[in-house]
Amino acid sequence: MIQKILKSWCDENNIPVSDEQLNKFEMYAQLLKEWNEKMNLTAITDDEGIAVKHFIDSISLCKYVSFSGKQKVIDIGTGAGFPGIPLKIMFPEIELTLLDSLNKRLVFLNEVCSRLGIIAELVHSRAEEGALKPLYREQYDVSVSRAVANLPALCEYCMPYVKKGGIFISMKGPDGEKELSAANNAIDILGGKLKEINNLTLPDESSRTVIVVLKVKSTPQKYPRRGQKINKNPI
Repeated sequence: MIQKILKSWCDENNIPVSDEQLNKFEMYAQLLKEWNEKMNLTAITDDEGIAVKHFIDSISLCKYVSFSGKQKVIDIGTGAGFPGIPLKIMFPEIELTLLDSLNKRLVFLNEVCSRLGIIAELVHSRAEEGALKPLYREQYDVSVSRAVANLPALCEYCMPYVKKGGIFISMKGPDGEKELSAANNAIDILGGKLKEINNLTLPDESSRTVIVVLKVKSTPQKYPRRGQKINKNPI
């Protein structure tokens, strides 16, 4: 069922997908369900839900952003690997980094990458701590997050990773545009400029908002702040 749903959506949206890629998605889903029995990775465990709410939701970004060549992409707070691993399956040339604060999730992601033949850098770190390290700060063409933090906080977590000329992509639910109005100040201070807002309807009729921010200048060195300050006193 997973392969059929993915193939149908890709065909409808003129997105090429090979049998090998579909097989990798199938294997990924099986690993997700197996590991979810021993650790909390996702509340969505049925094949249709995984195909739509995880896989299609992740790869739908390619409708708005070009993932071409060896772009450096970092998935902040990747959790069970979304959207990073689906993007890597579809666009194998990207250089993917998966960052998460919970090591046991990275153990799962390491197994997924190994089984699927995917090369990705796995980073065990809190987002605000990793962004202060020269190895990661302003080193990426694309920073993406499907995390649940409110948008002003999410900008502070994610935008310091993006190099000038790169983009930050925030994947939100139907209230994304409302959050954006509260995040305009943060976007400006952190060196960004709103590029576009896209509204998407998934095959199950659920709504998504994809917010793309262009990095136009370097993020001031004092950002990001400590996690408690980010959440209690958003920019």
